[in-house]
Amino acid sequence: MTTTVPSTPRRSQRRARARHFLMCPPTFFDVRYAINPWMHPEVPVDRERALAQWSALVAAYERAGHRVDRLDPVPGLPDMVFAANGATVVDGRTLLARFATRQRAAEAAAHRAWHERFGVLYGGLEGPRLAEPVAVNEAEGDFAVLSSVVLAGHGFRTSPDAHAELAALTGREVVGLELVDPRFYHLDVALAVLDADTDAVAYFPAAFSPASQAVLAERFPDAVVATAEDALAFGLNAVGDGRNVFLPPGAPHLRAELEVRGFVCVEIDTSELLLGGGSVKCCTQEIRPTPARATAAHEGDPR
Repeated sequence: MTTTVPSTPRRSQRRARARHFLMCPPTFFDVRYAINPWMHPEVPVDRERALAQWSALVAAYERAGHRVDRLDPVPGLPDMVFAANGATVVDGRTLLARFATRQRAAEAAAHRAWHERFGVLYGGLEGPRLAEPVAVNEAEGDFAVLSSVVLAGHGFRTSPDAHAELAALTGREVVGLELVDPRFYHLDVALAVLDADTDAVAYFPAAFSPASQAVLAERFPDAVVATAEDALAFGLNAVGDGRNVFLPPGAPHLRAELEVRGFVCVEIDTSELLLGGGSVKCCTQEIRPTPARATAAHEGDPR
């Protein structure tokens, strides 16, 4: 199910920017093990329903004018649908993932192969633009890319040492944020980027250490502050394009706050995918091209 909240005159002032996403269909999706608090192997998975929900998300992105490329799923890797964890692309420079758990480790090779083959789509090249990780990082699960800074989670999956790797590769400031609640084991279930161009974010304070809460409050005084109900419904596992915010249902406070600020909420039912501990953002890796490539695409250069 996809629900779009009707727009109002204020919402029309928001501007969406076309994005490029990499996603992987849940062809082999399953819950065979438990590597986060949301996974329960004894609960059966309806794979057809998962595929229908994923397809609805893809369709919503494409209706909004975004490009979606597909990563081929691999048998025996049931979590590949959560493509956000495979790599982080900033200005055409790609830091590949090194997964924290052995169950997902083999996914890294599939992402590496895609970026090696299709880096030309976004200006990525071999060598310094495609970096093999040294420290453990689970990519956009723990890296939230804004206009000039990257917010970086640590505490459960991504090592703080990986923050320095991303900073060295991209030249961006990387700000570490400590996650303290295992239910919010990745940054992307505790914080959402609503508009990367204006550094608009939403987050759930209790997911972070007191020190990290202070950092967020200082840097983002106008942020949307989510409730526990919002966060537990995976409402912060959202994707924003500057105008539209794609998110699962079940976060009424968050939705209301977004509407007040002029965003259009596009609700996507991801209830089956939630059995694996992921929702909208977990399924979505963003390809951020080099500035020159982004300008060419904006001017109509064929992709």
